[in-house]
Amino acid sequence: MNRHSILTLASVLLLSGCSFLGGDKDTKKLVADGLTPKELYEQAEDKVDSGMIEQAIDQYEMILSSYPGSKYAIQARLDIAYNLLKQKKYNRSILELDEFIERYPDLPPTPYAYYLRGVVAEAKSSSILDKLVTDSAQRDVESVSSAYQYFVDLIETFPNSKYSEDAKDKLVGLRNTLARHEFYVAIYYTEIGSHIAAINRTKFIIENYPNSASIPDGLHLMAYNYDKINAEQLAIDTRKVLSLSYPNYSPGYSVKK
Repeated sequence: MNRHSILTLASVLLLSGCSFLGGDKDTKKLVADGLTPKELYEQAEDKVDSGMIEQAIDQYEMILSSYPGSKYAIQARLDIAYNLLKQKKYNRSILELDEFIERYPDLPPTPYAYYLRGVVAEAKSSSILDKLVTDSAQRDVESVSSAYQYFVDLIETFPNSKYSEDAKDKLVGLRNTLARHEFYVAIYYTEIGSHIAAINRTKFIIENYPNSASIPDGLHLMAYNYDKINAEQLAIDTRKVLSLSYPNYSPGYSVKK
């Protein structure tokens, strides 16, 4: 075949939309079975409504792989994280949200991603036994601490977001849990005779969780430990602060002796 024939054949192939790999029409069929991102998203929503969460997540992931630059891919990432939360797959959900925040730091849905990350961490820390047997503050509070920090990050990054207002309310409960955890540690140190360590723990509560419900108990326990190390004036001063700040206080705990 001479050079002129080769050029002519190439022109025909280009004009006809054909190639050795298939034309545009054929290629489209290979991507998501030819479905548009909107159609894929609607199918995923139908699966969610039918309780087919795993299949819905697969559908959302197909949007990410087939149409990564579409607006549906942005929403799909959030939907994947939310549905993982519903499945109690907390770690994977947080990873998805971390990726979303890194990928889209300034989009309108990003404050929601921050908020949802806090909600997931908060859910991870909960237990069906909380209201029946244990105080959540007596267990490992790593997830509570993470949730607290996630909500703080949201408030600091997007102070005017509607989600930040709700996050402020959530911080109150989380702060109380974290402070109570520190208080239980202080009681433990008190009971084993590590009075300086107990005092330091109660100081930590006052300095880091100043508006928490554990402050009066913390002051009372601090004074008790000052008594144990014969720091009489410090004990008097601490009780004076307690009586002035919480005149109706009565101890809400006991120390095993």
